[in-house]
Amino acid sequence: MTLLPILLVAVVLVFAIVRPRGLPEIVIAGPAAVVVLLTGVVTLDEAREELTSMAPTVVFLVAVLVLAHAADALGVFRWVSQILQQKSLADPHRLLIYVFGAAALTTAVLSLDATVVLLTPAVIAAARSIGASPRPHSYASAHLSNSASTLLPVSNLTNLIAFAATGLTFLHFTALMALPWVVTIAVEYLIFRLFFRSKLVRSENTEPPASETSSPAPSLPLAVIGLTLVGFAVSGFFGIEPAWIAVVGASVLGAIALARHRTTAAKMLYAADLWFCAFVLVLGIIVAGVANGPVGEWIAQILPGDTSYGSLLFVAVVAALASNLVNNLPATLLMIAALGTGAPPGLVLAMLIGVNLGPNLTYVGSLATMLWRRVATSAGAPPTLATFTLLGVITTPLTLLAAVSALWLVI
Repeated sequence: MTLLPILLVAVVLVFAIVRPRGLPEIVIAGPAAVVVLLTGVVTLDEAREELTSMAPTVVFLVAVLVLAHAADALGVFRWVSQILQQKSLADPHRLLIYVFGAAALTTAVLSLDATVVLLTPAVIAAARSIGASPRPHSYASAHLSNSASTLLPVSNLTNLIAFAATGLTFLHFTALMALPWVVTIAVEYLIFRLFFRSKLVRSENTEPPASETSSPAPSLPLAVIGLTLVGFAVSGFFGIEPAWIAVVGASVLGAIALARHRTTAAKMLYAADLWFCAFVLVLGIIVAGVANGPVGEWIAQILPGDTSYGSLLFVAVVAALASNLVNNLPATLLMIAALGTGAPPGLVLAMLIGVNLGPNLTYVGSLATMLWRRVATSAGAPPTLATFTLLGVITTPLTLLAAVSALWLVI
């Protein structure tokens, strides 16, 4: 029975990578969860506890996907694409700078799902409009959806899961993670400039983009998004889960989009990607079989309990490796259980750096990367495994080292 949950996790993740015939991940994850329950690897009580703990996270995911869809329907990301084109001055290098800024801010404020689902097509369109290869800019969206998601408790589902374990307030969490966030983005940018230097050129046969009249900023949608972010910041003072703030924001912006006939209820439901959300829940049950077994016990034994530089780096590396083995959401649950209650906040934050930056190494490292593959392919710029892996091998160790060093300096 010890090997069964490990094998099931492997099968589910391989299926998630390949996605034969475009089938959703739940097609294999559902039966795998039934197997772990029928064999007693995970009890019904453990499964119920897992679903209960993951429910707010999944509610948040649904709300943010709907919020991002409504923002897109109301022209927010079309406006962003226009700004990127204008500010780039038809220079691919300059466009990359603005893409990094847009991706970092979108990830931090609207969460990584908005970056991969909605900013990626805007970035690809902006690159093509100036006759540049969309590849560097598309990969930047993917990487920053992970590595720029450390700033706010609401920037990533992993942050939401671990936030309570830190014992920190929203603002204190943000203050501690600000320097690691900035350092990580800077290191990523320098590597991208070197790695894609041959791609950051315009096609010789491409005419300069025609100047277009600037469309006004979608002020009302931007205001709703801003108020939603404020709601996240103050929710902790009132004991309100960030997920419910996201639900309110999504409801308001969705109602505006519906009233203006910019979308339909069916499109909003499709944007929620309920099959994918079900996969998130089911995956937690499958991985619980690993967390509750010898593997989880072994990880708990090897993790340190102090916040020395070596300990922070070790926890981040273990978390990064775990995220690439079982995906970053289950890895977060596994690591929190292994660290135990009362773990120093610094260790929990180091773990978050690992599970957020580590997924840039492989396709299965994060749910965001899986979504990005679909979106980029649909936008006509399919990623390649070789490029993604090579870029990840270079960036992941360096960003982990830089971010942990910054965290150590802060705490």
